[in-house]
Amino acid sequence: MKKKRGAIRVESGKPRENLRDGYSDGFVPLKLIDLSKIKSFSDMTSAMSFTALGARGVGEATDLLYEMATNKNCFTVLTLSGIMTVAKMSLIICDLIDHGIVDAVVSTGALISHGFVEEVGMQHFKYKFGEMDDKKLYYGGYDRIYDTLELESNMDKTEDIIKHVLSKADSSKPICSHELLNMLGKYLHDHTKGRGILKSAYEKNVPVYIPAFTDSEMALDFAIFNKQQIIAGKKPLHYDPFLDFNHYADLVSNQKELGIFTIGGGVPRNWSQQVGPYMNALQDRLGIKHGKFVRFKYGVRICPEPVHWGGLSGCTYSEGVTWGKFVPKDEGGKQVEVLNEATAILPLIVKSLLEKLEKK
Repeated sequence: MKKKRGAIRVESGKPRENLRDGYSDGFVPLKLIDLSKIKSFSDMTSAMSFTALGARGVGEATDLLYEMATNKNCFTVLTLSGIMTVAKMSLIICDLIDHGIVDAVVSTGALISHGFVEEVGMQHFKYKFGEMDDKKLYYGGYDRIYDTLELESNMDKTEDIIKHVLSKADSSKPICSHELLNMLGKYLHDHTKGRGILKSAYEKNVPVYIPAFTDSEMALDFAIFNKQQIIAGKKPLHYDPFLDFNHYADLVSNQKELGIFTIGGGVPRNWSQQVGPYMNALQDRLGIKHGKFVRFKYGVRICPEPVHWGGLSGCTYSEGVTWGKFVPKDEGGKQVEVLNEATAILPLIVKSLLEKLEKK
C-alpha cells in the first residue's frame, strides 16, 4: 500500500520533532554513479540526472530533450549563439536536424557564416595564447575568434559563392534570411558532398532564421553585392526582416505544443520566444486574433551566464513565464537550465539523446 505524502508543518521557535525521511514527502533520492555499470553515453546521462550540480543539469536536460523528441505534437526550435561552428560543433547540429529532433533553427549570423566556411570545404586553425602576435596575424590575413583562427581568404571565397547565389534572386521582390539561407542550402546540396547545417536544413525542409542578419560577415557580402549592383546600374536587392518575423510567427502559432532548445542566449533566444507576447499584443491592442496564443511548454537552455548579471542571456524561464513566453510548471511546463559552456557538454547530451532514440 502506498504511503500518503505528509505535509511538512513549520512552527517557529519549536524544536524539530517528527523528523521526515524524505520518501514520505515524495522527494527523489540521489544515487551514486557506478562506472562499472556505465556502458554507454545514455547510461552516463541517465545516472547523472540522479546526482547534483552541473552533472544533474546535464542528465535532466537529456531526459527532457528525449521527451520533446518523442512527443509527436511538439514543434522544437533550436536557437544558437556563440562560436559553435568555429568550435567544430556543426555536425552535432546537423544530427539534431537530420534526426528530426528540431523543426526550426534561429541563429546569429556569425555562427552561420563561419559554418558556411566549413560547408564549402575550408578550414579553421588553432590560436595559441602567448605564442602568437595578434598584430602580425592581422597583416597575415588571420582573424581571431578567441582560441581559433579564421582565414580572411576563407571570407573572400565564401563571398564569391554568396554573390553567385544572390545573383539568382528576384530583385523585384524583397528577400529575408530564411529565403537566402534556403538558397545557400540548395547550392550546398547541389555542389558539395559533405554535411553541413544549411545543407541539412534544406534537405529536411527546416527553416533557418538570422534575426540580426546585418551583424554578420554574410551581411557584409550582401551589402557589397548591392553596391556592385548599383555601380552596374542594376536594381539592388531589398532585405526585409519582417518577412522572417511573420513567417516564423505563422509557423509557430499553428503548432499543438512548443519546445525550445537554446545554446547561449542573445537575439536568437529572445526573438524565438517573443511570439507569445506578439499574439497577446495583436489581440489586446488591435483586437486581431492571429493564429492561437502559444507559449513554450518545454525549454532546455545551455548557457554559462548567471542571471544576477542581468544580461540578456541570463533571462530565466521563470522570468519568461511573466512575459507569456513559457507555460508555468504548475500548468504542465517543463524547463531545464544548464549553467555550463555548451561545447563542453553538448556532444555528450546529443550523443546520449541519439542513443536513447535508437533504443526506442
